[in-house]
Amino acid sequence: MAKNTAVIICAAGASSRFGGTRKKPFVDVSGRAAFIRSIEYFVNRDDVKQILLAISKEDDELVQIKWAANLQFFNVKTCIGGAERFETVQNALALVRDDIELVAVHDAVRCCITQKWINDCFAAAEKSGAAVLAAPVVATVKRVRDGTIVETVNRAGLYESQTPQVFNKELLKKAYANLKNLDKSKISDDAQLVEAIGAKVAIVETDSSNIKITYKTDIVIAEAIIKSRPEPKPKGPAGPYIEAQW
Repeated sequence: MAKNTAVIICAAGASSRFGGTRKKPFVDVSGRAAFIRSIEYFVNRDDVKQILLAISKEDDELVQIKWAANLQFFNVKTCIGGAERFETVQNALALVRDDIELVAVHDAVRCCITQKWINDCFAAAEKSGAAVLAAPVVATVKRVRDGTIVETVNRAGLYESQTPQVFNKELLKKAYANLKNLDKSKISDDAQLVEAIGAKVAIVETDSSNIKITYKTDIVIAEAIIKSRPEPKPKGPAGPYIEAQW
């Protein structure tokens, strides 16, 4: 039987590289906000028992005005994140229910995930206690200093970490309890925290189509990826505000 899983959707970032007046989780991607598209992949899964949307305090009013009805219908709870990614996950982790066994952390702007990748990542985490999606690095990577190439990096065995990242709840809590012993300026994802306590993290191989929207130009790419895939048929109810919002 699949383990009870909570999903933390991280949407509290500053979007400093994105630009514009609206942060990237809330921009339109083929008719729906990026974070809504990300949530959709999890709301009708039988193994997902809790979804937490972590947003910044300054975006709370926007989310409540524009999307509260939809989030309430799908039983998605909001919480306030922090200035850094690890602070956001830590805040949400404190709200995870006692009956939850696995916790999945997913970028709100990684809205081109597939159900197969989610299934595989959840299954790998059930087996090993920790699993992340990751794509092999295919580009030629250069190390640069002061605007000049100093080294061509051997890409053999290099993978780009993606989300969701799924962990045994108690393992993730243990990893966050160790946060005080780490250089917080060098923390870039949750797997890194789990690695720091000596736990093994499995990968589920994906590809570059599990894109994370970082720049405005990424929206066009994400829309093309979504358009290239068959439209999934909703498993559960569409919701009372589907036409107005989704």
